[in-house]
Amino acid sequence: MPTINRFADLHPEITAWRRDIHAHPELMFDVQRTAGIVAAKLREFGCDEVVEGIGRTGVVGLIRGRETGSGRVVGLRADMDALPILEATGLPHASTVPGRMHACGHDGHTAMLLGAAKYLAETRNFDGAVAVIFQPAEEGGGGGREMVNDGMMDRFGVQQVFGMHNMPGLPVGQFAIRPGPMMAAADHVEIEIEGLGGHAARPHCCIDTTLVAAHMMTALQSVVARTVDPIESAVVSICSLHTAGDAFNVIPQTVTLKGTVRTLSRQVQDLVEGRIAAIVEHTAQAFGAKAVLKYRRNYPVTVNTGAEAAFAADVAESIAGAGRVDRDVAPLMGAEDFSFMLESRPGAMIFTGNGDTAGVHHPAYDFNDEVIPVGCSYWAKLVETAMPVR
Repeated sequence: MPTINRFADLHPEITAWRRDIHAHPELMFDVQRTAGIVAAKLREFGCDEVVEGIGRTGVVGLIRGRETGSGRVVGLRADMDALPILEATGLPHASTVPGRMHACGHDGHTAMLLGAAKYLAETRNFDGAVAVIFQPAEEGGGGGREMVNDGMMDRFGVQQVFGMHNMPGLPVGQFAIRPGPMMAAADHVEIEIEGLGGHAARPHCCIDTTLVAAHMMTALQSVVARTVDPIESAVVSICSLHTAGDAFNVIPQTVTLKGTVRTLSRQVQDLVEGRIAAIVEHTAQAFGAKAVLKYRRNYPVTVNTGAEAAFAADVAESIAGAGRVDRDVAPLMGAEDFSFMLESRPGAMIFTGNGDTAGVHHPAYDFNDEVIPVGCSYWAKLVETAMPVR
């Protein structure tokens, strides 16, 4: 595998950065320690500009090439935040913060982009500039949206933007990508049901909110099964049911349902939202209850532009070798707020293999450090290939 030799030398150092970040996970926008480490290292590497506090706690470093006549600026993005999960790996570098862990590999993404930044600042073998983007709050907070709304793209003149995420189950050294929809839109659903509480032995004197909730949950499964074209993709998952109390003999006055909707197109998203609203309204009405639906469109579809997806696949193949890049991987129904950056600029998200590891968002997951030279090489070659020195 033709990774860049320099990353073999840097591998132990980058691994140490990754494991330190892993041991000290931070959530959402509260990534002050991680962002501080990132900013300090970017300055140590000699980046031409290092700006903190973009999108609240994001960091951007700008590295100019040995030539800048092309006027090109490419953005590379990594995410920094962890998840509210209790780690169960038992590793020496396991989380030191109970109830928090890097269960999605953002520690690895950050470390790999730092490694690439160190190399690019050393060599500057490109014509233009690269913006290395370190983003907070990917796990539900919309940090990508915040950085874009903070004017990041215009401030640094970013013309194209690229992201990378590890993929458990895909062998180390392999990549996967597709043009068009790569990951799903993620919407939030909250349903507040109000009935008439009372004694469980007198249900005829009550309006049973738990019964309403049960019928509603069952009916909501018909949205995908009987409304969405089977050729299209959609998911409706109700993941939480919370009553006003937990007594064994009380019919609760209120019940709250929470869940998520995943779609790959605006048309299906509109259809699903409309059907959910109708089911909520009419199911509650049929039982004499009241229901309020709060439907929030959160992350949009992650859409790779065609030219940038093909370019990213070519760069990945130069590292992985022929036949080791899946150029038409099936879309995932997981979501990514890199989607906000792709709505702002052309670009592409690519998956890199994490090997035979636990899945992301699992308490036994750990980023595979063998991926580091592969990911760093991809970032570096992407820049050098996109902006060659003539």
